[in-house]
Amino acid sequence: MRSLFVFRSIFVLIVAAAAASAQDAHAGSATPLKDLVEEAGKLSPQVIAAERQWDATKYAAKQAGALPDTELTVQHLSVGSPRPFAGYSNSDFAYIGLGASQDLPFPGKRGLRAKVAESESEVGLRQAVIVRQDVIERVKLAYFRLAYLQQTLSLLERNDHSLSDIEQITESRYRVGEGTQQDVLKAQLQHTKILNEIAMHHREVGQWQAEMKSLLNRDQGSPDIVTEVPSATAMPSVASPNANPDLELRSAQVKQTEVAISSAEKERKPDFNVQYMWQHTADNFRDYYMASFGIRLPNPGRVKAAVAEAEAKRQHAKAELDATQRMLEAEIQKQVVFIRTSEDQLRIYREGLIPQSQATLRASTAGYQTGKQDFETLLSAFNDVLRLQIEYQQELAEHESAIARLQHLAGGAQ
Repeated sequence: MRSLFVFRSIFVLIVAAAAASAQDAHAGSATPLKDLVEEAGKLSPQVIAAERQWDATKYAAKQAGALPDTELTVQHLSVGSPRPFAGYSNSDFAYIGLGASQDLPFPGKRGLRAKVAESESEVGLRQAVIVRQDVIERVKLAYFRLAYLQQTLSLLERNDHSLSDIEQITESRYRVGEGTQQDVLKAQLQHTKILNEIAMHHREVGQWQAEMKSLLNRDQGSPDIVTEVPSATAMPSVASPNANPDLELRSAQVKQTEVAISSAEKERKPDFNVQYMWQHTADNFRDYYMASFGIRLPNPGRVKAAVAEAEAKRQHAKAELDATQRMLEAEIQKQVVFIRTSEDQLRIYREGLIPQSQATLRASTAGYQTGKQDFETLLSAFNDVLRLQIEYQQELAEHESAIARLQHLAGGAQ
């Protein structure tokens, strides 16, 4: 008995130190979830990286729609000898020339190439939105998990205090010869189990705090986040997943391939080239002026293969869009079913199971004090109350997490 008492005393001191640290963290005011969502949308490293990547694609359209580079040429022709300027003063064939050459794509090609680049930028934007929405969803899920842990930690501490009262009753009955030493040991064992649960909760809270701070781009040594007391949120009305960022990405990819097909088909048209050169001889000879115009005829086989490739990519993008649409519809329905059943379960916990278990515990405590019930019945009633309270908090956290997933699936992660 004495060694068990010493063990429990040391364990209580360890848990008390962790609890004191948690209470310091809870001393600050609770942070609303919407504030953390806004913070993550602005400061998350993943969001910032995705947006910077999208920024880089904004300049592609201007490059794709620009004229090809102008080519400047310097020519020199010697006569009678390979030496530079040989024959320059005595032959009207020797010259030094300056010229320029410019490729001119067929009208419409540059505009289509710019549209292809713009569509790629639109895809980049949708990818950045996906990253942002994913980060927001992760923040919400982490917040609800922290809220569950903080609430259950409070429940464990309150029930531990209640168990102390039961333990005193068992010790009092044992001292007067109405109880057994086994009852006292069982009460002490239950007390130690709760202390162990509290210690496990502190560890998990620390892990989720680290996850949340990483998402918010906060220093790991910054104050811990305190959540608001959770409450059940009403299920939002969701008609379709049309605003889902994944679906918008697939739609942007389909549009991109459609523009790419138009651009590939336009490549059937020829391109042009214009050149102009001024050739200067010695002063006693006349200068030469030369202009040329060229037509570059595309290879039909190459163009045909490019059009076929673009069409295959369009079919693939369309199939991906349809598959994503059906998958999102199924996921939305799953979340709706879960939320509806979860609402029923929460009501059963609040209005039935928890009040009934508390009433049973009160009756069992009174019965044990008067010797009408054994300690096993009392301990079972106590465990039922604690288990149902924790299950309620777990169900509440899962309900709110399902709401967050449903909002994300419908395109409203905020």
